[in-house]
Amino acid sequence: MTISIGNDHAGPDYKNAIVNHLKDKGISVTNYGTDTLDSVDYPDFVHPVAKDVSNNKVTFGILICGSANGVAMTANKYKNIRAALCWSSEIAEVTRLHNNANILCIPARFTSIPQAVKMVDVFLETEFEGGRHQNRIDKIYCAE
Repeated sequence: MTISIGNDHAGPDYKNAIVNHLKDKGISVTNYGTDTLDSVDYPDFVHPVAKDVSNNKVTFGILICGSANGVAMTANKYKNIRAALCWSSEIAEVTRLHNNANILCIPARFTSIPQAVKMVDVFLETEFEGGRHQNRIDKIYCAE
């Protein structure tokens, strides 16, 4: 399994905890996030993660910002991306089970680091159910 991760200034501590956790589990991580608290523009860190996932360069993506709304909106502009804003492990599980989400978006200002790490584990360990859910996913993308 391979992961791309990105974050803005709200998430360096979260990113570092998640990266260390994943590496301890033997998971390869590509880090596109900032390491400082200096204000940055979150799209600059989303685009490389979304491209990696969209192009099947990695298995999953993880994005972190203050509310996770901006990173989710940006990532979801890419074809074949289903970025899910999650604030609990239960929501992270359902986004994989029912939506086959491929990018986990974590709101650093609304979750703790231990919650975020648990969400990552649940997200990565949960398999998509398929079936009726695939029919719904097939209706997501707009062709214009």
